[in-house]
Amino acid sequence: MDGLIPAFFVPTIVFLVIVAPLWIFMHYRSKQRSQGALSEEERHTLEALAARAEQMAERIETLESILDDETPGWRKRLQAEEFRKVSS
Repeated sequence: MDGLIPAFFVPTIVFLVIVAPLWIFMHYRSKQRSQGALSEEERHTLEALAARAEQMAERIETLESILDDETPGWRKRLQAEEFRKVSS
């Protein structure tokens, strides 16, 4: 029984002093990297997508205003058609 206690005690101390702190450090380091800021390329891509989305929104507004002038009741008809598709 006397030899059994050091057999558990020494590995436990080694784990707590060396392995556990490294494990915790590496865990939070990898977490920080995965949640870190965007890279320069990702930021550029995001800005380009935002600009394209803004352009598309402007185009949609323009198209809707044209449709409002040329076909006054198009929104109500579109909503009625969507309602029929959902209810069937």
